[in-house]
Amino acid sequence: MKRVINIFFSFAATAVLLSVAACTDKNAVIDKSSEVENHNWTYINRVRFDVKIDDEKIPYNLEMNLRVTGDYKYSNIFVLITQVNPDKKTEVTRYELKLANKEGEWLGKGSGDLYAYQAPFRSNYKFPAKGVYTFYIEQNMRDNPLREVSDVGLRVERVQ
Repeated sequence: MKRVINIFFSFAATAVLLSVAACTDKNAVIDKSSEVENHNWTYINRVRFDVKIDDEKIPYNLEMNLRVTGDYKYSNIFVLITQVNPDKKTEVTRYELKLANKEGEWLGKGSGDLYAYQAPFRSNYKFPAKGVYTFYIEQNMRDNPLREVSDVGLRVERVQ
């Protein structure tokens, strides 16, 4: 009986590992999000992501991940995305992400009271050199804190 149980658990563990491996996106260098504490995103709460680039010769797509609640009061959001290169050269760019249409309907994918967005901010981008790049994402709206922002994230993927 013990042997049957061991075989069953071994089979179950293998099946779980294979299913998790099958869901992994091999083109993604990073796809992480950070929860915004109490859904109140302040100016000083810059979200940081470190990205290791091993091949500077291939292009990458860079996207910001965002989730807001249904109580978010604007139809857009402005953010500042700072990129710090391995040589410490820094570049800051301001982006606007449309969250709702003119009728007030959310443009993101809804799940319960949360709406998720994945907004490209650089396409076919070639990093200048190999190394670790640091990205900071900060809100750039008039409200401080900016209420009803649930998560902020970054996705960097190799272009296929």
